[in-house]
Amino acid sequence: MTAEQNVAPLRSTHAAPVVFGAGAAIGVLGGMIGLGGAEFRLPLLISLFGFAALSAVILNKAMSLVVVLVALPARLVAVPAAEVAARWPVTVNLLAGSLLGAWAGASWAVRMRSVTLYKVLAGLMVLMAAAMVLTHTTMLDTLALPLWAQIPSGVVAGFGIGVVAAIMGVAGGELLIPTIVLLFGEGIKTAGSLSLLVSLPTMLVAFARYSRDGSFAVLGANLRFTAVMALGSTAGAVGGGLLLGVFPDLILIPALAVILLVSAVKLARHA
Repeated sequence: MTAEQNVAPLRSTHAAPVVFGAGAAIGVLGGMIGLGGAEFRLPLLISLFGFAALSAVILNKAMSLVVVLVALPARLVAVPAAEVAARWPVTVNLLAGSLLGAWAGASWAVRMRSVTLYKVLAGLMVLMAAAMVLTHTTMLDTLALPLWAQIPSGVVAGFGIGVVAAIMGVAGGELLIPTIVLLFGEGIKTAGSLSLLVSLPTMLVAFARYSRDGSFAVLGANLRFTAVMALGSTAGAVGGGLLLGVFPDLILIPALAVILLVSAVKLARHA
């Protein structure tokens, strides 16, 4: 199946307030756990707004890029830039794998039949749910690997995260943060900032690969839709961030994981 057939440049006809509200709701969900919410936005693009699988991935990737660009300056205020810059070997190590993974993931996505892509997305959403539970309900300790094992492990982990991020259209923070903590022993706050530095170039590489197959047709047909939902997602993420800690993780995380799992089931059955 060609990229053009799989993307099907559908133009959304939903009213701007509906699109903004949906984006804001997703942003709040992500903001309450310190993320952008792209994992929750993807099934919404498919089930509520009716986009085909690859179209939804590309739109999700565009919105994730906007959210990351907005979040990066805020993270650098929370964690001093000098502190983040001092960890440049971590970023380079992960990028060595994630950039290749993003290119490979986007290449596979544009070649998949839609029915296959729905099932792959469903499986990856289950992975995201598991990663979210692991990150937010357990104490992560560094694996304390020797340097000769740490570097190739970072490249392999980065490659896998790049593939997942490209196929789902997400920034990958839900996977990057625990990876940075486990492999490199960084604290959660620092890991969050480093994850954005890895996510940004990784998403740009995926975009470059998608653009080669005419996959941006859906983005060009839905620029207003994308801008409105990205604005809603950003506003929601800020609002969700203000609610950080209001709901106990023992209630919030399982509830969000169930949302992802239910969405995964629906995607797996999507025709």
